[in-house]
Amino acid sequence: MSLLKKAIAECIGTFVLTLVGCGTAQLICGADAGGYAGTALAFGLAIVAMAYSIGNISGCHINPAVSLAMLIAGKMSVKDFLVYVAAQLVGGILAGALLLAFFHGDGLGLGTNAIQPVLYVDGQLTASSYILALVAEIVLTAIFVGVILGATSKKENNAVTGLVIGGGLTFVHLLGIGLTGTSVNPARSIGPALFALANGIGEPIKQIWIFIIGPLVGAAIAALIFKLLEGKNAKEVPAEEAK
Repeated sequence: MSLLKKAIAECIGTFVLTLVGCGTAQLICGADAGGYAGTALAFGLAIVAMAYSIGNISGCHINPAVSLAMLIAGKMSVKDFLVYVAAQLVGGILAGALLLAFFHGDGLGLGTNAIQPVLYVDGQLTASSYILALVAEIVLTAIFVGVILGATSKKENNAVTGLVIGGGLTFVHLLGIGLTGTSVNPARSIGPALFALANGIGEPIKQIWIFIIGPLVGAAIAALIFKLLEGKNAKEVPAEEAK
């Protein structure tokens, strides 16, 4: 498959994930369990649909953090990584533009990520709020990317890989929405944050560094742990077979 076709697939997949997930968040996500669950499912189902639609073309990363993990794990080249990330960012930005067309109005955040009140101290954003939000994104991304690396490590998992990854994205959202809105994906955060400014919402773009650094660090950690565990398993198998 040509790199151009892979890039187009990644752009489309990221567009769909961002549009459906963030659009649902804008419509239904409030401070209630139903809104959280519905938004989490929207993101999870979007990635399931894309996994079975474009997975055979590009692998359905649709997330710079996932592509970084694949690069560290030795599953893609630097050139492919750079092209994938560029395509993902374009997809996220296009989705942000369409979200603005759908939800133009003062105070509408377009499903953007931002530190949530539960992390405030005495009702105020403090240094600890930022630290906790960054830690949340690192940990949640590491969990999600770990699921992806594990699910895609064996060909016999192919039939259910999309479902497993979609389930992983859903369950990290169930916790993360109330903390940061759950990014675990810089492209999903950047696009809506850029266009939320047109609706008078500037905080997401001010905090965007959290949703870039956090997912990338979390993905790197997951990839390094995966390589460590995979390496040990590879060494153990011949020894067991020799007995």
